[in-house]
Amino acid sequence: MSSNTTRRALTAGIGAITLRPSLAVGAAPSKLEFGAARSFSFDALKHRARQMAAAAYKAPAAGEGALLQAIDYDANGQILYRPELALWADVPGAQAVRFFPLSRRFRERVQIHVVEAGQARELIYRPDLFRLPDDSPLRRLKTGGFAGFRVMNGRSGSDWLAFLGASYFRASGPFDQYGASARGLSIDTGQPTPEEFPRFTAFWLERLPDAGVRAYALLDSPSVAGAYRIDNRQTPAGPVQEIQAELHFRRGVANLGLMPLTSMYWRGPTDGAEGPQAQVHDSDGLELWTGRGERIWRPLNDPPRPTLNSFLDQAPRGFGLIQRDRDAGDYQAAPLFYAKRPSVWVEPLTPLGKGAVRLLELPTARDSDDNIGAFWTPARAPEAGTSLALSYRLRWCDDAPPIAPLGRILATHVSPNGPAGRFNIAIDVQGPALEGLSDANAPEAKIDCSPGVVDRIVTTRGAGEGAWRIAFDLTAPLGHTVDLRAYLRRADQTLSETWLYQLQA
Repeated sequence: MSSNTTRRALTAGIGAITLRPSLAVGAAPSKLEFGAARSFSFDALKHRARQMAAAAYKAPAAGEGALLQAIDYDANGQILYRPELALWADVPGAQAVRFFPLSRRFRERVQIHVVEAGQARELIYRPDLFRLPDDSPLRRLKTGGFAGFRVMNGRSGSDWLAFLGASYFRASGPFDQYGASARGLSIDTGQPTPEEFPRFTAFWLERLPDAGVRAYALLDSPSVAGAYRIDNRQTPAGPVQEIQAELHFRRGVANLGLMPLTSMYWRGPTDGAEGPQAQVHDSDGLELWTGRGERIWRPLNDPPRPTLNSFLDQAPRGFGLIQRDRDAGDYQAAPLFYAKRPSVWVEPLTPLGKGAVRLLELPTARDSDDNIGAFWTPARAPEAGTSLALSYRLRWCDDAPPIAPLGRILATHVSPNGPAGRFNIAIDVQGPALEGLSDANAPEAKIDCSPGVVDRIVTTRGAGEGAWRIAFDLTAPLGHTVDLRAYLRRADQTLSETWLYQLQA
């Protein structure tokens, strides 16, 4: 992820295709067309990825630039996949799948195959699979194709899962809203060198017996080739994806990002915004569940300059980009439903060993940029000719797994307080471990900072049972980055998760 190449730019076409009306002309084909059946298995796909990695990388063929450039936001909005030709539209109990066309933003074709009983057949692209006006540039493409796919919510016309652009994908969460995204892999994210964007070049789609959809994917880039199996299911708590991947490296990768997530954070209480409807974000914090069992909450920032933080760990239990604030009154642009944006929680299913969860925060001046990234980087960088197997679960949910009885951070408020370099910070905490405490036996706030000085520490009861506020002043040296850490305790008992924060003085 970089400041000018983001998931929001890559996947902007999803909303355009969903919301804009189509100008339907021309006759539709009577059915989907497929190529010849070929034997298929995940083992065969992994073998193919291994063979690809042993050979030189081949960049995708250049598309018809002028025509693709003409398929801008407005032209793309007039293109709609014909719902009657959705994959599995006529299969009882199945989830229908529709497809995205090429456009200005999505220039590289992906192959789509359908798997049944161990046999795969390629879906044949035809421009008349889409409703589009007579003058649409899509009609004139000689090398047209599919850019990705999305899985539909029954017959409602909305989608709950989409794969579109590089190796990006996202699910709508329990509140039927898109927000954060995931990626198959990231390379050199947040580094001074250009980022490499591995891409899914082909998909194989298969129905699961419980109405889920399995997507096999082939990943390719100059540094790596890989095979993925992604099982996608809807649950009452939100979509769940179980992912297996096998990666084969053409060359060494010093900065590998596994299980990467991206999101947007522009404005919130941590940057001094005050009053109602002040917040704009898809996620408001990074949550960590360390291998030692510690739960950590790190509020997000819109920093003045790019920042990349590493949280060292061994065999973490999970991490995620979380949207904790569900109060719609706290956000600007109410029709955008920020309070309903999904949290995304990563649960490793195979031990990760030593490494770090990395958090990238980029400055932004608008809500259309994804300026937040989170991913796992192994301590040992893969070398050329090596392989890596990975298995993990993604939950698109309301919140991360519960941490009861510990108190959890509800909100962080940061505001200037007097001379430059002086700040007032307040942290709201609530949980069962804090219930029954009074001013007479108030919990103690343990706070560390570097550099800087903390004083006037006060803990007071908040609104609601088990709710407390930690308030303190910070004097920080101007031009420095201050790292803060806080939690509540009584005697030797920890009563809350750990709050981490980074302030640019």
